[in-house]
This record gives sequence, structure tokens and C-alpha cells, in this order.
Amino acid sequence: MKTKKVNPRNKRMFHGLKKTKRSINVEGKWKAVELDPSLFAEEGMEGLVCFEELTNYSMLDSEKMANDVEKQPKKNKKAKKRKSTGEEEAPSKRSKKRKKSEKGTVTVEGSNCESHSEHQDVIKDKMPKPVKRQQKNWTEVVLDGCNDRKTDVSAWKDLFVPAPVLKALSSLGFGSPTPIQALTLPSAIRDHKDILGAAETGSGKTLAFGIPMIHTILEWKKNSAELVEDNIEATIPMKSLYLPEPTASENYSVEEEVIKDAETESEDMTKEEENAAGSFSQPLLGLVLTPTRELAVQVKHHIDAVSKFTDIKTAIVVGGLSQEKQRRMLKLRPEIIIATPGRLWDLIKEKHPHLQNLRQVRCLVIDEADRMVERGHFAELENLLEMLKTAHFNPLRQMFVFSATLTTKHSLPTRLLQKRSLDQRSRLEILIDKVGIKAKPKIVDLTRKEATVETLTETCIQCQKEEKDFYLYYFLLRYPGRTMVFANSIDCIKRLNSLLVILDCDTLPLHANMHQKQRLKNLERFAERDRCVLLTTDVAARGLDIPNVQHVIHYQVPRTSETYVHRSGRTARATKEGLSLLLIGPDDMMNFKKIYRTLGKDEELPMFPIETKCMEAIKERVNLARQIEKVEFHNSRKKHHNSWLKQAAEDMEIDLDDDLLIGKGNDEEQDREQKMMVKGMKKHLKHLISQPVFKSTMKTKYPTQMGKLLLPHTTLTGRKNALSMVSMQEKKKLNKLVSSQQQKKGKKQK
Repeated sequence: MKTKKVNPRNKRMFHGLKKTKRSINVEGKWKAVELDPSLFAEEGMEGLVCFEELTNYSMLDSEKMANDVEKQPKKNKKAKKRKSTGEEEAPSKRSKKRKKSEKGTVTVEGSNCESHSEHQDVIKDKMPKPVKRQQKNWTEVVLDGCNDRKTDVSAWKDLFVPAPVLKALSSLGFGSPTPIQALTLPSAIRDHKDILGAAETGSGKTLAFGIPMIHTILEWKKNSAELVEDNIEATIPMKSLYLPEPTASENYSVEEEVIKDAETESEDMTKEEENAAGSFSQPLLGLVLTPTRELAVQVKHHIDAVSKFTDIKTAIVVGGLSQEKQRRMLKLRPEIIIATPGRLWDLIKEKHPHLQNLRQVRCLVIDEADRMVERGHFAELENLLEMLKTAHFNPLRQMFVFSATLTTKHSLPTRLLQKRSLDQRSRLEILIDKVGIKAKPKIVDLTRKEATVETLTETCIQCQKEEKDFYLYYFLLRYPGRTMVFANSIDCIKRLNSLLVILDCDTLPLHANMHQKQRLKNLERFAERDRCVLLTTDVAARGLDIPNVQHVIHYQVPRTSETYVHRSGRTARATKEGLSLLLIGPDDMMNFKKIYRTLGKDEELPMFPIETKCMEAIKERVNLARQIEKVEFHNSRKKHHNSWLKQAAEDMEIDLDDDLLIGKGNDEEQDREQKMMVKGMKKHLKHLISQPVFKSTMKTKYPTQMGKLLLPHTTLTGRKNALSMVSMQEKKKLNKLVSSQQQKKGKKQK
């Protein structure tokens, strides 16, 4: 769009002129402004709800727009007609129009200006539409690869799966059910039994409860539609003998429409809310409760994928995301809600209309149930379950309780076993009582004695606590791929992230102190990149189905056997192979032995093979990176502490004592020297990183100017992966044992 450049000197001339009426063309979205809660308590602010700001907009001259519309009413009518009928123009006509529109130049001074809407269409025709990057969940990485297929789903037909779901399964490429799905679906759909399911990680538990829930909702809708039809037939409206019938022109007139500004997403949402709020006949029918926000997002995406050929709506209610937006989504009255207990209980206490009648809930799912009902966790869940068992009880409600470690036995200390007050019931009995399952449920237990899957290779490295950084960096450098590194504390994750970033590793952190949007963004990035490291606490240990995770490293040994099983379950999913590596220090040995005793593992865990000749170079790099990280951490801590104190003193209008500041004694010369030292260390580290650690064994005896053949650094793609190295080591051990036994037999025979 060509615009006339205004000389800054002439700007003063416009101040005295009469201001023209201008309107706003909204191009972006209104966003809520974060305010101090104490502001709402001030006098005169009682009715204030929130402030919203709009940053992406353009100003329009409303009088000029009206004149342009009057000049060209026919064109606008045709455009309206074309929009309403939805007829597509021939490509030749489009190209002609485009050529005509390109001829007319639009300027600010021009008297024969075209309308703003037409001008925008011209720009859209001229400019190629930019590919809008849609926000994807990491689950869509898997689903995108298998869309629009037509897979044979005859294996599902005997499991009473609804026809729309079969169509969706065919398009997603799910040709046959997993064992947990095959054993669960008939009892859940045909017999309408409550289900207690225990199966390995990555075995398809989400569809095991998602498909029966969709079936129940479709049946409810079918029955309610029949009832509505009967009522309509019974009450047919009588035609009036005196009043004339309203014509179509009276109801709706295209000519009376006026071109309005582009409506924002929030305005569209409010209209949908009004329509949905009027349909109070649509209750909440399915409720899924999960322990983590990321798992709730994943479950929603999976249910949406399977129900895409139905009109079932789903909504997510989790902490960390906009509460106002979630309230608006609930006003649309979705049939299924996937929630974490805390945020759901908050909305129930607020008496949200869609959550008032939970008696109508036909399906209740508790995913990762053993974690959800642990004492001291999820106090809101206990209140919620108690309410569903008493005030909002429904005898027709179907219960689904799933976990990978539902039947794992605890090895309690003897001091606890000796107490008489200890509940002697099994975990399943306690769970059934808490959830409120009355009848005998169908129990599907597909867990192995070892609790981990067969395709998982478990191995360990025993080292000192200070050496864990060396072996972690060695593994990430030697075996690049999609790797998850678990630690028990957030501080440990932050330190590892800073250290590995300095060492030029592609890392993404994930922990509870991060904003929810950033957590989801990091999961999405991790799923997209082939070579990436996700540094995470146990917030990502349960349920997350991240595609093609090759390695799981336990930087710190988990505190419980369940956590170990769930962490290790992020790899080797759906019959794929994976590696689980434990870094065991002296402090971790007791915890490690307890976990292996609980899981009933008799065999000794194999040691992961290490190339000792490379460790010197690894240690040099890591030690240098540690020094840099230590200095940078101290500086950032000092800066944060001092800025906070100065801001507080300024707000309170008091003088700040210099003794309270960190590093007050340091002068500018010392700071300059420290910066130069860090700069030199970084330069040296960069040089070290550029050198190959794992040198190729290729021998080159050729006459060259330098005495050797200059070859580019060989990539690690040709090298053997971590799994093959472990299996080779095990084979060598086995061969040694066999040869030693044969030697002993030979000596005895002699």
C-alpha cells in the first residue's frame, strides 16, 4: 500500500485542523493485562473486572468508508451474494479481476479510492499467503504422520466400537487393538462394567477408556434426540387464522446489512456462548482426571483424534492457563472435560453452571490413579470423589481407573509394618474404596513381574557424585538422539541446563516452576527435533507419549519404584526398543537396591560400556564449563539480589545500606578482570569443543604436505548406538563364561 510521506516539520500544521471520525480495524486479539490484585480493593474500583489491550490494529476513516460504500453498492451486493451462496468463481474470472485490481493504484490523496475491504482483497491476491505455523501438541507429531489413511479395522469390529470411531481409527492407521484395549472394550461397552486397568507404559490405555466414553455419549445423544422428536410431534404449533405468516424478507434482508469491521475472536466466542448457554439440555457426560497438566493436554488430543467424525466437544481445565478462557470454553457446554483436580475444584466452588449438576456424569476416569490417591497429594481430589459418591451420586455412572503401577507392591520399612494402626488392605482395595466403586469391577492386569517392558534395556554407571556430569556429557556426545534426563529437584535441572548450554548441547528444561505455556512449547520442540535433550523433573514421568524417545537417563535415582517404572516408560513404547541408564552414586545405592528389591529383579544390572581413553578430554571440557557456570550463576544471583533490594528501597522511599548489597567491595577493575577471564575461558572451551573427542580409527598413510591426509570430522551416524554397545558387552561376558566353563570341564576330564 502506497502512502504519502509526511514531512515531520509539517506535523504541527495538523494540530489545528478538525479531527476526522476514525474507527478501528481489529487485526490481532485482545489480551488481558496483568494487574496488582490490591487495585481492585480501592474505592471506586469495585465494578472493575479486568483490563484488555490491543496491539495489532489499524485506523480507518469511517466517513470515507461510508462514501465509498455508497458509490459502489452493486459490487458489495455481489460480494455478499457470492459469500452467502458459496459459489466458486472460475480461475479465468479470478485472474481477470486480479489484473484489473492491480492496475488501480491506491494512494491517500487519490479521489477515486477503492473501498478498504476491496483493497485488502487486492493485497491478499497479490501477496502469497504466508504459511501460518499452527501450534501443535507433541501428540500431533504422531497423529499427523498417519492421517488420511484407510487402514483395515476389521480387528476392532468384534469389540463393539461405534462406527464413527472405527472411521477415525482407520484414518489414523490403527489397524488392530492393543492387549489392554482388546480385554477392556467388550466389558466396558457391552457389559457396562467398571474397569480397573493395569498395563505397561505405552500400551494404549487412553483409548481403552476414551472409546467406551465416546460410545456412552453417542448413545445418550441418540436417546435424548428421540425424546425431543416425540415432544415436538406432540406439540405442533397451530397456524394463526388472523395474523399473516412472516415472509423471508421480513426475517432477513441482505440489502439492509452494513459492512462492519472485522469481528474479533472474543466476539464470536460470546455469541457461541449465548447459543450454548441456551441449550441447558446438554450436561457434562464424561470427566477425566489426570495428575499433570501435560498429561491432560495429551489425553484431550487423543480423544479429539478418535472422536473427529462425531459432534462431541471436549474442553481442558488445568492450572497455569487462562482461567477466563477456560470459563468461556465451559460455557460452550462440552460433553467431556479433561482436568487436573485443583483447577476443577476451584471452578466447582465458583459454581460454574456447567459444573453444577455432576450427577449427570456418566463416565468418570482417573488416569495414573496410584499417584492421584496417594496420601498428601491432591487434597481437592478427595473432596471431589466424596462429592461424586454422596451428593452427586449416579448409579448408572461407569468408572475407569488406570495406571501402569496399579498392582506394584510396596516394600514398607519394618517400623511401619509393626504399627497396628497401619491399613493392612491392598492398594487395589484402598483405591476401590476411595473412588467409590460399588459393584465388582473388571480387573485387567497386564503388568509383568519386573513392571518394565521387555523391549527396554536397563543399564547403569556406578560413579562418584561429582563424576555424574562427566558421564552424562559423555553419553550425550557419544550417542546423540532424543534423550530425556530425569532429576529429583528443580535446582538440579536448572544447573544441568546452564552447564549443558555452555557445552553447546541442544537442551530444553521442563519443571513445575516454569510457566505452563513454556512447558508445552518445550515438549513440542522436543518432539520435533531428532537430536535433543529434555531435562525434566518427575512432572514428565507419567503418561506422556512423546514419539521416538531413544534414551532415558536417571541423573538422580528416583525415590520410589513406581517413579522408576514411569520414567523408564517414556522410551521403549509400543514394542519399540529403548535404553534406561541409571547414574548411581554412593548416596543413591540404598535407594537403588530398594527399587530393585520391590520390582523383584534378580539379575544384576549390567554396567554401561565407557571408552576410558576419551574421558580425559571430556573431563577437561566439563571442568572448564563448571567454572564458567559457577561465575555466571554467582553474577546473576548478585544482580538479582541487588536489583530487588534497590527496587524495594525505592518503593519504600528509604536509603539503602551498601552493606546489604552482594559484592559491594568489588571495584570496576575487578569486574573487568573477571569478565575478561570468563571470556578467555569461553574461547578456550569453544576451541576444545571444535576438536573431535571420538577419533576415527581409519589409518591414512599417504604422502601429503602435512604428513597426513586432512579429512573432515567423521560423523557418529556410522557408529554403533547405545543399545548395540550394551548387547555386545553382554555377549562378550556370556562368551567368557561359556569358555571358562568349557576350560573347567576339560581340566576335570584330564
